[in-house]
Amino acid sequence: MDVSHDQDRPGPGGLWDVVVIGAGFSGLYLLHRARELGLRTRVYEAAPDVGGVWYWNRYPGARCDTESMYYSYSFSPELEQEWPLEERYPSQEKNLAYLRHVTDRFDLRRDIVFETRISGAVWDDEEHVWTVRTDTGDEVRTRYLVTAVGCLSTPSKPRFEGLEEFTGELLYTSEWPEDADLTGKRVGVIGTGSTGIQSIPEIARIAAHVTVFQRTPQYTLPANNHRLDPDFVKDLKTRYREIRERCRHSAAGTPYPVPTRSALEVPEEERIAAFEQAWERGGGRLLGTYTDILVDEAANETVAEFVRRKIREIVKDPRTAELLTPTTYPIGTKRIPLDSGYYETFNRENVSLVDLRRTPIERFTPRGIRTSETEVELDAVVFATGFDAITGSLLAIDPVGRDGLTLQEKWAKGPLTYLGIATAGFPNLFMITGPGSPSVLTNMPTAIEQHVDWVIDCLAHLEKNGIAVIEAGARAEERWTDHVGEVASRTLYPMAASWYVGANIDGKPRSFMPYAGGLGRFRKICDAVAAGGYPGFRLGDRETEVDIDFGAFTPDIPTGVPQP
Repeated sequence: MDVSHDQDRPGPGGLWDVVVIGAGFSGLYLLHRARELGLRTRVYEAAPDVGGVWYWNRYPGARCDTESMYYSYSFSPELEQEWPLEERYPSQEKNLAYLRHVTDRFDLRRDIVFETRISGAVWDDEEHVWTVRTDTGDEVRTRYLVTAVGCLSTPSKPRFEGLEEFTGELLYTSEWPEDADLTGKRVGVIGTGSTGIQSIPEIARIAAHVTVFQRTPQYTLPANNHRLDPDFVKDLKTRYREIRERCRHSAAGTPYPVPTRSALEVPEEERIAAFEQAWERGGGRLLGTYTDILVDEAANETVAEFVRRKIREIVKDPRTAELLTPTTYPIGTKRIPLDSGYYETFNRENVSLVDLRRTPIERFTPRGIRTSETEVELDAVVFATGFDAITGSLLAIDPVGRDGLTLQEKWAKGPLTYLGIATAGFPNLFMITGPGSPSVLTNMPTAIEQHVDWVIDCLAHLEKNGIAVIEAGARAEERWTDHVGEVASRTLYPMAASWYVGANIDGKPRSFMPYAGGLGRFRKICDAVAAGGYPGFRLGDRETEVDIDFGAFTPDIPTGVPQP
């Protein structure tokens, strides 16, 4: 629809209707939908271009771990028909190109302020307005503030003694310089999460030598990335609308077939055959072969031991294979990376592994890294140390809500939200895929569209009814947070010291942050809240108790879409 360019400017008194923080998948879609509603909207982005996580993470081997057919917007049938699908798993470059294409196709760039970071926001309870500060010293006022900052966008940068003495290059995967060149260099890589697992094989191909510093061994599954068959793509695009609907109501935002049997009820030979088939197919489907892999320790162990055997088969040196083999947590309870030859990389003569549990890093030196056992001479060190996930970027803004309450104070013992969308004491503040939503346990674009659509429908309700303020109720927030924890407790997720619980950040309070009940169930709950007139929220002077039994909703998980 045509949008008046009057929306490009604030209203009377310099007041915007909506200010959005971030121009990745969430922020771009939020801007598009807010325009459709006729709201004056301004987006602020710290980077010089759109893309969010796909702008910053340019490290070698950076690739999405959701298949390209589903890792995209579904709001525009024309967009999904015109965008070419080339590889099974899209690269960083392809994802960034896609988001740039969306930005230009829907003329979004004119409402985005780039290279501007939000440094704070304060709620005015008398005027019902947020005053938002930028790092350039500007202030803008807005009726609604929406955070679209992403779940993995605040890098974790651990400190080491002597770091400033090192004379070589220091590179962070989350802020990878475009001119970085590791050809022929002695490279140390610290961190073996998803980022390290993707980058290490690529670095090893060009470096003189790579030393991998591993704290915790990871389960990782082969991606089996490949070019998509044009006939498959053509057929898929004829059924895109049906497939998208299946994604929306599935547990993980994808149309993968759903298991129907327990891993423990089938003969071992049949179970192993199913695992082998999933391994050869590639991707994360191995964890979805049976119903109970993420809820039953014995079932989980059948998959974990299968992967351990694969590691021992692939890695030729028995000692290195032992160091790479996870044994201390259930498979899938940390984010499961997809790799392209990760374990095989340790068969190269120019790759060595340092086990930080046995020989920890003591300090950096001018020439490299000293462990408790030896000094490793290096020309460059790559930090693949992950992110302050889910809450880090929100707390970095640290908005000040009602009665001077800061978000840092509010969440001192862990995040509290209602539906992962709002938090009590912070009126007219909406979070896209915040803590307490399915977010990182799902296909992110599908989860983002659900959240954005819900927020836009809520704003439409407020505008239509002349309601100036909406705020999550403290009781609703408490009930939802309890429900999130209760659902997680029925899974194996809490058994791992993962970034899902904040374990990778020193001093971060431990709680399982995503909602593990599935996107289909979450969507039903959110729809019920909206249909019921937003119980649990304070709308203007009216607040109602939550009369919804969150646990009564069952997920709607359709099956039957063939995969490439």
